[in-house]
Amino acid sequence: MRKLIAIVVAVWAIASPALAEESIRVFDTWARATILASRPGAAYLTIESAAEDRLLGVTTPVAGHVMIHAVEKDGDVSRMKHIETLELPAGERVTLAPGGMHLMLMALQDKLSEGTTFPMTLSFETAGEVTVEVSVLGIAAQGPREAAE
Repeated sequence: MRKLIAIVVAVWAIASPALAEESIRVFDTWARATILASRPGAAYLTIESAAEDRLLGVTTPVAGHVMIHAVEKDGDVSRMKHIETLELPAGERVTLAPGGMHLMLMALQDKLSEGTTFPMTLSFETAGEVTVEVSVLGIAAQGPREAAE
């Protein structure tokens, strides 16, 4: 019996990252270059989850901490609002983009330079952790598709 349990645990440990990759897709990851390290940066991406899930948090070695921000409009005024978690409906794409939801990179270690990349780990309630490479685009970039043109 103990041997069977050990085999099941070993298979689960090996399969867990693969299961996360199958249940969660994270793509079009990018950030805008920054002029100074003293100013926050912003990162954007698209997430698609096969099952309902929630983004619980984000970490990266380039920032002291990362906040998930939604944008609320009040007439002509837009305000950023920190949200603790991001709901991910099953089968739907959730896109974080300029002018809308985004990841605020607080306490940058250094400025984000165009043409570089950095790792970012997203922690999901069900899917676990997924690490992605984030491409740093120009200061005024609107997204990775624009950079490819």
